[in-house]
Amino acid sequence: MPRPKQPPRLYLRPARRNKQGKLRAQSVWVILDGGKHVATGCVKGEDRAAQQALAAYIAAKHSPSRKEQDIEVIDAADVLSIYDDDTRSRQVNLDQFDKRLRRLTEFWGGKMLSEITGETCREYVKIRGSNGGARRDLEDLRAAINHHAAEGYHRGVVRVILPAKGASRDRWLTRDEAARLLWTCWRNRELQIRHRGKDKGQRLPTNKRPLRHLARFILIGLYTGTRAAAIASASPVAQQGRSFVDLDRGIYYRLAQGMQATNKRQPPVPLPARLLTHLRRWRDKGIAKQHFVEFNGQPVKSVKTAFQRAVAVSGLGGKVSPHTLRHTAATWLMQIGVSTWEAAGFLGMSEKTLRDVYGHHHPDHLHAAANAIGTRKPVSLVNSLVRPPRRRLQPSQVVENVGGPGRTRTCNQTVMSDAPSHDDPEKSET
Repeated sequence: MPRPKQPPRLYLRPARRNKQGKLRAQSVWVILDGGKHVATGCVKGEDRAAQQALAAYIAAKHSPSRKEQDIEVIDAADVLSIYDDDTRSRQVNLDQFDKRLRRLTEFWGGKMLSEITGETCREYVKIRGSNGGARRDLEDLRAAINHHAAEGYHRGVVRVILPAKGASRDRWLTRDEAARLLWTCWRNRELQIRHRGKDKGQRLPTNKRPLRHLARFILIGLYTGTRAAAIASASPVAQQGRSFVDLDRGIYYRLAQGMQATNKRQPPVPLPARLLTHLRRWRDKGIAKQHFVEFNGQPVKSVKTAFQRAVAVSGLGGKVSPHTLRHTAATWLMQIGVSTWEAAGFLGMSEKTLRDVYGHHHPDHLHAAANAIGTRKPVSLVNSLVRPPRRRLQPSQVVENVGGPGRTRTCNQTVMSDAPSHDDPEKSET
């Protein structure tokens, strides 16, 4: 019986020397694949690079099938691989996208599509340890399966069961809190330990202001309600990969040039007059050269660390993050009575989401109902002029003068009378 074929693996080829002992070839890593020796370009000691070369070789060698098959024979890892190849160019944050696909492949790799059930989805949530994180990962898995089905690559129905969606965040900043956070970022000074002089060993403030770039970030977030990534890429210069701020026309094109629009809406918006004044001043003074949020002359990709530091120093309570600025802008718009249609367009969200999450801050929210309760229902003029209803007589009631004078009889049927009803409030007692 023939020996089973081994998968591709690394092999450290020993150094080669001639008869005189002179080195002819260094010890190098090669990939053994059956009878083939594939060079990695890595010498002894470059183990990590050799592992990466092996992973790239295996990924390039394996090409997922792109023909219609039953879900019982399709590996979930192949579905994720096809989704990665076909949609990678549309992803906004490739780093996070790669991390999610890596986690999904580690769990679902080797499982067939038919094994994706509610039970295995719940098992993934348990292993992931976070409902929110697992839900986001499984949304990618669902998108990959839907893409695979839309391309006609599998037969059968596969349902991805998502964990319950968490409650929406309702933390927002009051104007006093926003002012405190801004002043903290503007005035905060870096502390350093003195190593010489009379203050040796003491931790004293310097002239460095490490959070001033964050003050510009916060101002843009509060005035526009823009998401953090679009604020970080905001630039006075129109260029690929940047969100362009037209300071002449006062328009903020939040969707970075060259990027495709997603369900995270980023429509162009006019800039508030106060913010526009700040942006022009930052440009004219050379504070913002290529981006409005720069640290040591370089654009920032994330402000999470600096933001956490600013929140801690300012003493704000609750869970406050860069996304809180968007919640704050939406809340302020509702509090001053801006229409939900206009506010939703400005923030780049659906009107339904705005009403569901922030609508209770609007001064007109359920105002009519609150004023109406406890008051009497008004009587209209039409109802007051309507002829009162006729009184119904009970069976066996004696009715006089029925059929002419002097004739009486007992009525076993309902007889209508033009006389006013006893229930009529306008009836006068006689």
